Amino acid sequence: MLQFDRVSLDADTEALRDKVRTFLAANKAHFPRPNSDFSSGHDPEFSRKLGEQGWIGMSWPKAYGGSEQSFFERYVVTEELLSAGAPVSAHWIADRQSGPLLLRYGTEAQRQAYLPAITRGESYFSIGMSEPDTGSDLASVRTMAVKEGDQYRINGTKIWTTDAHRNHFIVCLVRTEPAGENRHAGLSQIIVDLQNDGVQIKPIANMSGSEDFNEVVFEDVMVPADRVVGEPGKGWVQVTSELAYERSGPERFLSAFRVFVELVRACGQQPSPHEAAAIGRIASHIMTLRRMSISVAGMLQKDKDVVVEAALVKELGNNFEKVLPEIARLAAPMAARNSAFRRSFEQTLLLSPSFTLRGGTREILRGVIARGLGLR
Repeated sequence: MLQFDRVSLDADTEALRDKVRTFLAANKAHFPRPNSDFSSGHDPEFSRKLGEQGWIGMSWPKAYGGSEQSFFERYVVTEELLSAGAPVSAHWIADRQSGPLLLRYGTEAQRQAYLPAITRGESYFSIGMSEPDTGSDLASVRTMAVKEGDQYRINGTKIWTTDAHRNHFIVCLVRTEPAGENRHAGLSQIIVDLQNDGVQIKPIANMSGSEDFNEVVFEDVMVPADRVVGEPGKGWVQVTSELAYERSGPERFLSAFRVFVELVRACGQQPSPHEAAAIGRIASHIMTLRRMSISVAGMLQKDKDVVVEAALVKELGNNFEKVLPEIARLAAPMAARNSAFRRSFEQTLLLSPSFTLRGGTREILRGVIARGLGLR
């Protein structure tokens, strides 16, 4: 059964918004061509500046470098960074997923080793889930990690590993036991040092000409056993809980937001009826998805299980992100076709094929939602 709690941002949380906007205005030099897609813009200096503000690992305990702020305060910072088109990809995965994973399942030694550097904006993580020829079916992963004394020998390949060629670590989903009838059993998560453990990283160029995605190959890579996150063999439960963080945030419906911003600017103060209808259509989608996403943030704050709700936010949000540029293109005045609108539109169009793939394809998400509703 779906449940979206009624929540709203309080006055103190909204007050943080002005502080973030002031910070962004003072750091405009870091994003001369803003893009609201969270995978764009790998800027370590900007990430370190965010760390100095206490805006990475915001909800984490102070003992690990966090500032013990609420999920709502984190939401406001995230929303402002994305809507402004700030370069956030360097620290993004570490802040959104890897850190919370370690807080929930990691050992005390792992938390002390990795979390403080993440909150300072100095340590970056990638996700090692997807593999060639497996799509979004995580249960079919074949990368093996075999225990040898106090180490694991890893062999296999991961793909779509965003920024692996620039990041420091990757949390890999591996098989520590051969696959059996229960495909969800025998999976584990392990931290691999991308720069020192001997992995092979092969960047994959996308249509926009950038190389954010990578193929990571493990050939007899030896990793200390104390880098296993959580209990060996229980990785399926961990990785599905991790996906709730990945699938429910505002990045799942704001990746094309700059196109909307430039459309509104191009249409001016007195849009035509056709332009106004398009603006209203886009705005209504954003407002609805935002309410759903904030609700999930509130439920995460209460440590509720939001796997199905998060999947729904991503499914609806990604579909909207694909439609937004087309609505804007049909509504944009001819004068906008050689302006900031065109630049934003073209960039988003080249990136948009990935919107409904990363974090789980629409087919996988619909399966999650159907099972959650008891339909399959």
